[in-house]
Amino acid sequence: MRPMFDAHLDLAWCALGWNRDLTLPLPELRQIEAHLTDHPARGHGTVSLPEMRRGGIGVCLSTVLSRSKPEAIGETGGDRRTLDSRNQTIASAVGFGQLAYYRLLEQQGFIRLIHTAPELKAHWAAWTAAPDTTPLGIILAMEGADPIVEPSCAPDWWNQGLRCCGLAHYGPHPYAAGTGHQGPVTPRGLEMLKQFEKLGIIVDMTHTNEPGFFEVLDNFSGAVHASHNMCRCLVPGDRQFSDEQLKRLIERNAVIGMALDAWMVVPGWVRGVTQPAAASLSDVVDHVDHICQLAGHTRCVGIGSDLDGGFGTEQTPHDLNTIADLQKLEGLLEARGYSQADIDGIFSGNWIRFFSEALPQS
Repeated sequence: MRPMFDAHLDLAWCALGWNRDLTLPLPELRQIEAHLTDHPARGHGTVSLPEMRRGGIGVCLSTVLSRSKPEAIGETGGDRRTLDSRNQTIASAVGFGQLAYYRLLEQQGFIRLIHTAPELKAHWAAWTAAPDTTPLGIILAMEGADPIVEPSCAPDWWNQGLRCCGLAHYGPHPYAAGTGHQGPVTPRGLEMLKQFEKLGIIVDMTHTNEPGFFEVLDNFSGAVHASHNMCRCLVPGDRQFSDEQLKRLIERNAVIGMALDAWMVVPGWVRGVTQPAAASLSDVVDHVDHICQLAGHTRCVGIGSDLDGGFGTEQTPHDLNTIADLQKLEGLLEARGYSQADIDGIFSGNWIRFFSEALPQS
């Protein structure tokens, strides 16, 4: 089994928003939810901590994910699973609750929070030597900066362990426009970028929509990456990156994580209608190929699965039943002519190199 680094999982939201005990084996989680009908993903989850271990995932970026979107709450007052709060103060409190979840998992020995490059190096060495007994390594990320109530609060989150952050998620946000909404980085967003650069917080370009995408790159000189993004030329839509965007990221030595949400993998997917048979892991490799062709090398691609980010096997490629099936990408990459060194890079090495350079050195 080849060791893997997954650059995007919403573990805390999956646990707290969906009320899932991620320490349980995946078959047990599915059985617990088998009778629930509130969402198509119920009973079809792909992620738990034991399943991640079975799949060889030694490190992941896992998120704080909570949005300030009063316009999205509606007449029902909101469903915690939908992520949305009436203001940034509430969103921040929810975010700190997710942080508390990670800290409790660490206290219980399930995970190890990673803050620095030396910690990453030591953890990776321990994991590869003893994957059955080493805790899962987690680098704390934030998907959309709404829980940071003001740019002046960014140092507080840094001190709490935050190392990566995107400015937006879906729609309009306080700091930038997200997927499905066009707009610039706001004045508060530009101030946030200054804070991030000063602190060393890595900016995740995923979900930052145009023209804000290019404004971030022009106004921020720190490290950037795209934790979970695919190619617009293969799947139209602003959730995917254009070749121009991909080239700008490649120029910045970013790594781009391949996502497994099927509507990003193949064109024409209709949620709730299209069946998993329409997508395969081979389609994911098409996106890998495209980015590598643009770059002229394989150092810019990794995995950022986004599995159980609000969906389950009803919305994954047909040949992925659990997160452990990411290992099937090895044979598919070999069949396309990728070398063993290339595959090692895509599975883990590219992310390990990136974060070894971008995380604090002490």
